[in-house]
Amino acid sequence: MQQNFALLKQIYNTFDPFRPLPAGDPAYVDCKEVRGDGDILVEVGREILYSDRITCQLYAGHRGAGKSTELLRLQKYLDDQGCFVVYFAADKEDIEPEDAQYTDILLACTRCLLEALKDNANPEPLLTWLKDRWHDLKDVIPNVSLEGLSVEKEIPLFAKITANLRTEPTLRHKIRERVDPHTTTLIAALNQFIEDAKKRLPDGYSQLVVIADNLDRIVPITQEDGRSNHEHIFLDRSEQLKALDCHLIYTVPISLVYSNRATDLRDIYGSDAQVLPMIMVQTPDNQSYQRGIDKVKEVLQKRISRVDSNLSITDMFEQPETLQQLCLMSGGHVRNLLLLMKEAIKYTDTLPISKKVLQRSISETRITYRNTVYADEWLALAKVYHFKQIENDERHRNLLFNRCILEYRYRDADEQIQCWYDIHPLIKGIKEFQDAFNQQFAPE
Repeated sequence: MQQNFALLKQIYNTFDPFRPLPAGDPAYVDCKEVRGDGDILVEVGREILYSDRITCQLYAGHRGAGKSTELLRLQKYLDDQGCFVVYFAADKEDIEPEDAQYTDILLACTRCLLEALKDNANPEPLLTWLKDRWHDLKDVIPNVSLEGLSVEKEIPLFAKITANLRTEPTLRHKIRERVDPHTTTLIAALNQFIEDAKKRLPDGYSQLVVIADNLDRIVPITQEDGRSNHEHIFLDRSEQLKALDCHLIYTVPISLVYSNRATDLRDIYGSDAQVLPMIMVQTPDNQSYQRGIDKVKEVLQKRISRVDSNLSITDMFEQPETLQQLCLMSGGHVRNLLLLMKEAIKYTDTLPISKKVLQRSISETRITYRNTVYADEWLALAKVYHFKQIENDERHRNLLFNRCILEYRYRDADEQIQCWYDIHPLIKGIKEFQDAFNQQFAPE
């Protein structure tokens, strides 16, 4: 029993869905052939390398689809090409996704650039800005005085500001009130710092790139003017988002990419947002797509091989059909795949995993999706399942954001990208969905 416990614990932890794979990790699986043939190194990376101007690009996709893993690959690729890359996951230290605004993002960029480049550039412009604002900010960073502080002690104050933005709701609003009127001067100071840094980058580096990850997790909120916070951040404040004098990549909520402002995004940022779709595990006519399923199995196998190279993902299941069902029920969504696998292992005392155990993990996860959907959304989901398309309205955007609707892509015989949508496979087993579908589409 102890041996079983130790092995199952190792397997359980190798399927952790909240740790993006670092660049070069042997568990990485290239899935572009079943994701519409998109490649972040080409679509985003070469835009930076080939362009003779500063670029600002948007990267989108469902949360948990694997964007962070792809961005870490991009970071390594750009680093190898002579770009000094400052990557940060904004929700880890700097922003609160449930309540985020543009000012929070600017302060996060400031903190990360300052910490990454403080030894390569003169931070004086930013410290001068902080001193000029100190009268307004000193009560939101309690028990700190600038008098007599060295540069090394002053720099961490930006980290304290962003920490308070993330963890203290009361201070969050105070900080915004006091910083927001001065974002123009903060951008100017930050650009002075960036310009100095670009002249003193370490040997072998010629360009500076900032990747702000996890901004796609900012929860959509309708503001007093009837527009969403996503529009306020990525459209109304786009000039400020683009204003930093270095190459920029921001993750953006997928629901905004498919809003009626999509063309505005393209016009403002100069290109369409690059989207990471699901792994296509089934076709638009509801047939299993074996190439995609095999890729999903490869994702699982490479994780298992971390524990023991002799372990086979097929042998871990009592029946091959059970593994096939796991792949289909994930919808090609990597995080859901790993979560379902973890749940199945949790209910397993000894390998192989039985069909009953997998059904239990599916049932547990299905409850979460059932609780996510509002009563008036079941009919919309039934229509998406039937037509494989979405309507351009707030309801469908929210369902995209909540991963109840998933996006898939493939290239047709003419090499044209075809984009289609489906509901998450777990939703198909929910009674409310079945009732709505039968009511709308059942033959008479």
